[in-house]
Amino acid sequence: MEKQQPVFTKVEAVRPGTKGHNLVVKVMEATEVANRPRGAGGKPMPMAECLVGDDTGCIVFTARGAQVELAKVGKYLILRNARIDMFKGSMRLAVNQWGKVEEGEGDFEVKSDNNLSLVEYELVTLPNQPAA
Repeated sequence: MEKQQPVFTKVEAVRPGTKGHNLVVKVMEATEVANRPRGAGGKPMPMAECLVGDDTGCIVFTARGAQVELAKVGKYLILRNARIDMFKGSMRLAVNQWGKVEEGEGDFEVKSDNNLSLVEYELVTLPNQPAA
């Protein structure tokens, strides 16, 4: 069976609750926010909130563990199998154990005036629909 080439998408195309995104982004800001223990008696795991983007927009990326070392300001990253988490009504990009973060290359200016993490979403519960 032949491996398929990954399909890359742009930041402006991500939506709440979606996953499986492959993106090439540039790190604009990086702020370490926590060094939380993993589970009961676990070792601390560094976390950072990074503003990343491409030529279509930007979004907050929550880097965890070894990802924090890669997410330095000015670096280009390749995010594979990323997902969108919701935090206080706004989108956050994350890569868990099923994805991969690696150094990449790029030559683009980030469109910083289209920050998708500044858009607030509201959870709406639809009423039960009668059976047809």
